[in-house]
Amino acid sequence: MPATLFLLPTPLAEDTAPQVLPPQVVAAVAALPYFLAENARTARRFVKSVAPQRVIENIRFTVIDKDSPDAAVRAALVPLVKEGIDGGILSEAGCPGIADPGAALVREAHRLGIKVVPLVGPSSLLLALMASGLNGQQFAFHGYLPIEKALRVAALKALEKEAQQRQQSQLFIETPYRNGALFADLLAHLQPGTRLCVAADITGAGEFIRTLPVADWRRLPVPELHKIPTVFVLGA
Repeated sequence: MPATLFLLPTPLAEDTAPQVLPPQVVAAVAALPYFLAENARTARRFVKSVAPQRVIENIRFTVIDKDSPDAAVRAALVPLVKEGIDGGILSEAGCPGIADPGAALVREAHRLGIKVVPLVGPSSLLLALMASGLNGQQFAFHGYLPIEKALRVAALKALEKEAQQRQQSQLFIETPYRNGALFADLLAHLQPGTRLCVAADITGAGEFIRTLPVADWRRLPVPELHKIPTVFVLGA
């Protein structure tokens, strides 16, 4: 009989596991014999930090990332089906399956009839939306915007229009070292009255979350966002 696939949240910021991970996650990490992760090295380090008593060499790890083909995704779940062992998906940060390649594993698990159990933990997207003061009834997440400047500006204007016409919060992210360029485009090309939330280093020691009209952001010092994981939210 197929076993259970647990979705295991991980901290968003370093050294915050005791504050953000509930006992159910810690217990699962301490007991599961098999983990699927984006990066084996960071997964092993996370397991050891949460469950220091574990012997890492006795735990099985399989890497599934955004470039893994469908065949690799299917193969990764074979132990749950053939051996009946439970497994856990680990994200690099936050919740598996949300802006994360773990979604492919979950989709395949459902196809195979494997029980899927999501465990509670930190999601940067939901925490940013919660703290933004923007519409939490209607929202959309768009992942990464285009890298090329003209396309990125066009995408920002389209999201602004969506926020205004549908009264829908628009969430997106950027590779941390390009946050500065994205923030500059936001201030340069959005309408003054559009509300913008910047949520950086969520749950970390330097956490910064603020929502203001673009006109107000233009009058303030630029926040330090370089290489800091940040969620941006637009609202009407």
